[in-house]
Amino acid sequence: MRRYFIICLKRQKKAKTLLSKNVNLNFQNFLVYLKNVGGGVVIRWLLAARPKTLTAAIVPIVAATALVRANGYAIHWWVTGLCLFSALCIQVATNFINDAIDFDKGADTAERIGPTRVTQSGLITQKTLYRVSAVLLLLAFFAGVPLVYLGGWPIVIVGVLSLLMAYSYTGGPMPLAYLGLGDLFVVIFFGLIAVGGVYFIQTGHYSTSALVLGLQIGFLSTVLIAINNLRDVHQDVKANKKTLAVRFGILFVRTEIVLLIMVSFLLQVYWLREGSLRAALLPLIFLPFAIRLLRQIAKNDPSPIYNRYLAQSALLHVGFGLVLSVGLYLK
Repeated sequence: MRRYFIICLKRQKKAKTLLSKNVNLNFQNFLVYLKNVGGGVVIRWLLAARPKTLTAAIVPIVAATALVRANGYAIHWWVTGLCLFSALCIQVATNFINDAIDFDKGADTAERIGPTRVTQSGLITQKTLYRVSAVLLLLAFFAGVPLVYLGGWPIVIVGVLSLLMAYSYTGGPMPLAYLGLGDLFVVIFFGLIAVGGVYFIQTGHYSTSALVLGLQIGFLSTVLIAINNLRDVHQDVKANKKTLAVRFGILFVRTEIVLLIMVSFLLQVYWLREGSLRAALLPLIFLPFAIRLLRQIAKNDPSPIYNRYLAQSALLHVGFGLVLSVGLYLK
């Protein structure tokens, strides 16, 4: 595959420049390569959407839907579909806004060791990103109207907060990501609210099982943010982005990652007590993978290799969540 990249890159002078800089050949940068050899507009927007992050919106909805069946309720698939569509619109809009604002605040520069950002690289203007984000949030709003009819005022509150947080995560007078609150935000919105909201709309009430499932999914989703912040800690110091890694140091965040992963696995005891043997045991196949990831993070200082750990943590989040969902669905 690397030979293919090299052949394509030699076709254009701009692409040759990228190669000479020894760009890390991950999926995001592969999209940049395609753009530079004639990939076109679609590639730019795919890069901006950050496809690898979208599982954070998909997994909790799939898991919550499986829990609905496990607890003996009928699944309304159209509800699942609307929740999924709305969540993806908000997630992509958040990514677009984050891309534009981080460049403005100096968090994304030519020195970054993470995937290329479209504003920083000049692929898409900030103004365009904001406009498309507004359209996506409007689509999410309309998709949520039928859900409000089913869920009532609790869903109105959740919906409004979700729309506001799409901007407030990195924008506004108190941007969560710049105050060290990004980790808590992910646990709440990509765990507790995502799982609990879907479950509430489908069943009409909340439950302890939705709380436990929301914590598990939310904790593993937060691992991605924690690893991302470890990787970018030195650049975040320069940009005055006070993530937990900047505020409390690398050891603190490494400990956080250990706790997030281990507690997610320990909570499997709950499903055993609930009599769901498949749900309790199936996710344990990822325990050796999780331990190996933790050892790698403990052994290596923040560097470009953390891009690999970020991908591995995403795989852990998806694998654990989907296998747990299968176990619940088959209860």
